[in-house]
Amino acid sequence: MFGMLPFERSNDNGFDTFDNFTRNFFQSSNANLPAFRTDIKDAGDKFVLEAELPGFNKEDIKLDVKDGILTITAEHKEQNDQKDEKGSYIRRERRYGSFTRSFDITGIDEGSITASYQNGILELNLPKAVPVVPETRRIAID
Repeated sequence: MFGMLPFERSNDNGFDTFDNFTRNFFQSSNANLPAFRTDIKDAGDKFVLEAELPGFNKEDIKLDVKDGILTITAEHKEQNDQKDEKGSYIRRERRYGSFTRSFDITGIDEGSITASYQNGILELNLPKAVPVVPETRRIAID
């Protein structure tokens, strides 16, 4: 793999006010903040990708691999209703946030990717593909 090259599909970040402010403030410049933070480490025979997704449940996160692209999608919906004894709303709040980020995983053994999610950190183990060495054989002459 010639480096894990991330590219974004969405800048919708409903949970991080500072990032939203910075995106809006620098919108006309070339500043580009990621949808969520990731760290990628080369661990010899594999890459380890750690993505910070605090506030999400495991069920909110989807991982898809297609045509050499790994896409991480996290979507969270929350609704809080408080009603008085008549059933009228006193307070009603809704929050929605979604993140999508994609990575080129050329050179990764796609069938051996594993993932775990704990304490707001998604960890993916991306084993490097073993290069296929063409087999050499000798042909007998009749």
